Amino acid sequence: MSEENKITLKDPEILFLTFLGSGMSPYFPGTMGSLAILLPLYFLGQMNPPFFLFVPFLIMLSVISIFIIKRTEERFKVHDPKWIVIDEVIGMWIAVLFLQSNELTHFIVAFIWFRIFDILKPWPVSYFDNMKNAVGTLFDDIVAGFLAGGFYLLTFKLLENLS
Repeated sequence: MSEENKITLKDPEILFLTFLGSGMSPYFPGTMGSLAILLPLYFLGQMNPPFFLFVPFLIMLSVISIFIIKRTEERFKVHDPKWIVIDEVIGMWIAVLFLQSNELTHFIVAFIWFRIFDILKPWPVSYFDNMKNAVGTLFDDIVAGFLAGGFYLLTFKLLENLS
């Protein structure tokens, strides 16, 4: 890798894609990126905003992310490197859109389901993960976020029926 193509947090695109550097963690960068957005989402949730209002923002963030991911993957000649975690950030945020409560346990359950789907990559997550382009880099986590949200709802419905 040439000197001008070094990965540095001084580069605004790298700072964005690593979600303020959380993706640079030497241990479990995807989990660190997911955790890095969880805390702000939890505190935001305590203000009781209607989370559906974030949908237009997430769509815009996703479109911007695809362009930056594409440019960065071409620049560094990589596909879906571990340090790109903006996809985990967006996927985790999607999972949180399903929350029925602002209690910490609900955020934790959504986080656990998201990480399960992001790590195991069952179909349809694997379909997007196998795409070797920026859309695939992002959309496997978007799909994992939707699955995590659905399984979050099933988890609490099951717990409700058991009590």
